[in-house]
Amino acid sequence: MQELSPAGAPETKSATTHELNDAFDTFMTSFESFKEANDERLQQIETRMSADVITSDKVDRVSRALDEQRRAIDRLVLKRSRPQLDGGVDLSPVALEHHEAFDAYVRKGEERGLRSVEAKAMSYGTPADGGYLVPDETEREIGRRLSTLSPIRSIASVRQVSGAVLKKPFAITGPSVGWVAETAARAQTNTPTLEELQFPTAELYAMPAATATLLEDAVVDIDQWLAAEIEVAFAEQEGAAFISGDGTNKPKGFLDYTQVAETSWAWDNIGYVATGVDGDFAASDPADVLIDLIYALKAGYRQNANWVLNRKTQAALRKLKDDQGNYIWMPPAAPGSRAMLMGFPVVEAEDMPDIGSDTTPVAFGDFARGYLVVDRTGVRVLRDPYSAKPYVLFYVTKRVGGGVQDFDAIKLLKFGTS
Repeated sequence: MQELSPAGAPETKSATTHELNDAFDTFMTSFESFKEANDERLQQIETRMSADVITSDKVDRVSRALDEQRRAIDRLVLKRSRPQLDGGVDLSPVALEHHEAFDAYVRKGEERGLRSVEAKAMSYGTPADGGYLVPDETEREIGRRLSTLSPIRSIASVRQVSGAVLKKPFAITGPSVGWVAETAARAQTNTPTLEELQFPTAELYAMPAATATLLEDAVVDIDQWLAAEIEVAFAEQEGAAFISGDGTNKPKGFLDYTQVAETSWAWDNIGYVATGVDGDFAASDPADVLIDLIYALKAGYRQNANWVLNRKTQAALRKLKDDQGNYIWMPPAAPGSRAMLMGFPVVEAEDMPDIGSDTTPVAFGDFARGYLVVDRTGVRVLRDPYSAKPYVLFYVTKRVGGGVQDFDAIKLLKFGTS
């Protein structure tokens, strides 16, 4: 399998693997430099009550380099994992007809083939109704790319639906149980308490543009081009909504629910553990509050738990040590794996808030059980050759919803006194 580099030269998958290994080696070397510089900074604080400005600047500079190198590794991992849409795929006659009709529509604006295909499939659509459905393999490729790029989608549960709203009953309390003798009478158990959760889907759109030359070039894989153009736009919008969306014409983010102290937690709320200091960690043993957050989560949820935070917060946590003098943040064990914080994977989400007064920049939990992403089947494309001549615009839409489905599975760290 080959890909074209920006310069147009063929680039093999093995070349990408070689680049990935080199990038990972550079990252590990930088992390060792970071530890040396940070150890020097901590020693200066212990002996002089403050760190030298030059040393602190060096720590911050190396920390920023680590973040940049980590993003470069992530881009190479994504590049290596992208499959060719038509490579080795055994298309049925119906799917092949849809694929060819969609290609003709995107390249030349010919609609008759797509109308015929969608009429046969009982899903007839016209531009007035929002465009035409992309082929199934293109929709699957868009979903795979979003799972890689969208931080919360990569760790949450994902459900596909055909309707506009998913209604899900959830048992808040289980039935009463107990021990009983083999021949003894059984008391009637209590009815479990159920809550109906609703996850409406909202329209997410992107509008990539193409030149006539690109569309007329038969070598260009239109499906790959379309998926690549919209993946970042969709992932960025999803990432923000899954974290802090208000639920109005978008998913409801887990930070938008009512937040209460863990000691007062009740269903429909997200529990938090406070650092005890407004906008900062405690001066002594700052990592202890992270241990409290870990054990605020029940054992059944901790097995599949992840940290969710942005790169600035990760840079702050990278400097902390436990009471044994070990760094609590550890780099990835291999290219493509996640960094670890106190033994649990770190998911970097730039839409998480920064550390500040009464903010909750750190989330910890089993997001597969705690957060549900709802995808309505079907991605639609409407071709517009008129609005931005000489470019051709493609109005691409999909419907996505999301929200918390288990309020006991996600906990937050609040940088405040209570």
